Amino acid sequence: MYKSFLIKYGEIGIKGKNRYLFENALVRQIRYALKRIDGEFEVYKDQARIFVDCSGDYDYEETVDALQHVFGIVGICPMVRLEDKGFETLAEDVVAFMGKTHPEGNYTFKVNARRARKDYPMLSMEVNAALGEKLLKAFPETKVDVHDPEIVVNVEIRDEIYVYSKIIPGPGGMPVGANGKAMLLLSGGIDSPVAGYMVAKRGVLIDAVYFHAPPYTSERAKQKVVDLAKIISRYTGPINLHVVNFTDIQLYIYEQCPHDELTIIMRRYMMRIAEHFAKETKCLGLITGESIGQVASQTMQSLAATNEVCTLPVFRPVIAFDKQEIVDISEKIGAFETSILPYEDCCTIFVAKHPVTKPNIKIIKRSEQHLNEKIDELMKTAIDTVETIWIE
Repeated sequence: MYKSFLIKYGEIGIKGKNRYLFENALVRQIRYALKRIDGEFEVYKDQARIFVDCSGDYDYEETVDALQHVFGIVGICPMVRLEDKGFETLAEDVVAFMGKTHPEGNYTFKVNARRARKDYPMLSMEVNAALGEKLLKAFPETKVDVHDPEIVVNVEIRDEIYVYSKIIPGPGGMPVGANGKAMLLLSGGIDSPVAGYMVAKRGVLIDAVYFHAPPYTSERAKQKVVDLAKIISRYTGPINLHVVNFTDIQLYIYEQCPHDELTIIMRRYMMRIAEHFAKETKCLGLITGESIGQVASQTMQSLAATNEVCTLPVFRPVIAFDKQEIVDISEKIGAFETSILPYEDCCTIFVAKHPVTKPNIKIIKRSEQHLNEKIDELMKTAIDTVETIWIE
């Protein structure tokens, strides 16, 4: 019965003179999300509202699911549009609407009318009272509860009249594309997809870089990362995934540097390469899934040593989360089952038995001097041979 959806947004409403920019970004993201769904959809703004109109047959559940993956939406309201043919006709239509949408009958409700069109002959409070009376008469087993109703019957009186009684929660946040672009260091673990999701929720476009180490990591490990990128792209929009062959660099570090420093030094070169692609694609920062103290490379000292090679800011949205909190978000976004597939990434293959937990940057730099002979050439080769995969 629903041919339209009213889309509610949150923070966008307080953006003042720039609000239209965020609204336009939200409209673009909704249109992109609905491209995956069979059906014809029109998405547009009207009177500080965003609407989705559906033409012909469409899958209601799939449409709602697609909208629930669009950052910036806080509420999805399936609604019916009514022509203004006078109050009696409106009352008949609202009674019919409630009979179809809530056939169970035994519920508490209140009517919430908003009279945006000031020439309507009844005040909002008068519409509330009169419609409530009609509904009680039609459904005598129901009760009015203005403080804590089970159902709110929303009636917006504009050029047309909009009626809806469900507000399906959206993901919130800001529409992707409203706040710049950043490069995600995406591994096959639990944390980095969550980090990408969380930064995208603040309106940031995401690209990603993955460090592959064949033959030590398999094609299945690479496919796992591609699958994770596809999962988060449902929220973030299209992602350019840069797959970097990191094997020769890792082996060279393994041969030339102290083994307890391997993880930190490898991480520093990952950050250098990720920053290269970030600058090349006009990203304004890097994103990692690091959490303080989770592993040896994520102590405060290790993070400082990693940061030291970067000129772009590094965003770590899960930095203060414990593992269970990260797992909860991973499960919510549908990434967890893929993240725990047992395919090793390059970090775990070359991890030291006893990694340094409090690295001294001066000592790390001294160790990196052992790489001077070949590291620039190896870095150039890794960058020049990158494989870029378009994920949508």
